[in-house]
Amino acid sequence: MDLTVGANAFFWSAAAVRAFYAALAQTPVARVALGEWVCSKRLPFWQDEIPHAVDTLRAAGKEVVISSLTLITLPRERRQTAELAEMGLPVEINDLSVLRHLPDGAAFWVGPVVNVYNEGTLEWLARRGATRICLPPELPLASVARLAEAGRAAGVAVEVWGHGRAPLAISARCYHARLHDRAKDSCQFVCADDPDGRDVDTLDGRAFLTVNGVQTLGRAVTTVAHQIAELRAAGVSALRLSPHVGDFAGVVRAYAAALQGQTDLGADLAGLMPGATFCDGFLAGQAGAAMTGG
Repeated sequence: MDLTVGANAFFWSAAAVRAFYAALAQTPVARVALGEWVCSKRLPFWQDEIPHAVDTLRAAGKEVVISSLTLITLPRERRQTAELAEMGLPVEINDLSVLRHLPDGAAFWVGPVVNVYNEGTLEWLARRGATRICLPPELPLASVARLAEAGRAAGVAVEVWGHGRAPLAISARCYHARLHDRAKDSCQFVCADDPDGRDVDTLDGRAFLTVNGVQTLGRAVTTVAHQIAELRAAGVSALRLSPHVGDFAGVVRAYAAALQGQTDLGADLAGLMPGATFCDGFLAGQAGAAMTGG
């Protein structure tokens, strides 16, 4: 079992993107997905960094794929999606409509927002050319084990959401814009003010969710710190780590050390992300925000 870093969900400056992937290239991660998968309006601000990031990561020996949007609604977004296959990189699909834009027989990855909940779906995707699937973060361990077994039979590597705020929903409406009394078309890119998402409380003041433009994320940071042995035994191929602000390179190194049995990952994460709340409830078959510790 090794590590994959997924595409960044947040709106960062071009300089921040460049620094992030330069640091990531020096970490023991096997593969990286990059690209805009949340809001196409953000892409022009940092898309020129993608070729540089690809070159940097490949030079460091990382496998690289380009990610699709999660919700494709506009003609412009359909054109951008069709152009992904022309970049010379494998594509990670986050919307099944992307398949119509891929050449017949082209290999692709499947991102964590595609509902791969059963063996039939996994096998259908495998027949279409899927070689790697990141399972949705809400699946319990028993389901993960069944799908990992099906993946081995179909020749598909199966990943589990290992670290990061879980992607729960996507909308055509922009929550960030609405919070600032702006329409989506005139959002003024207010999501850039919250480079790790904006926390949302309930009306009675309890911590609830995090919003990221049109995306809803879990409030707590999902981690499989206490389930690595079980996931390895289940045949999971990789843990997917989702980018966030702070010492993400340190987080990657902590997970790599944990895969080698060399560290107390829970303690390391608490030190690397002071003030963060962690959870593993989905994997344990409980409420997603729960932290079972095993």
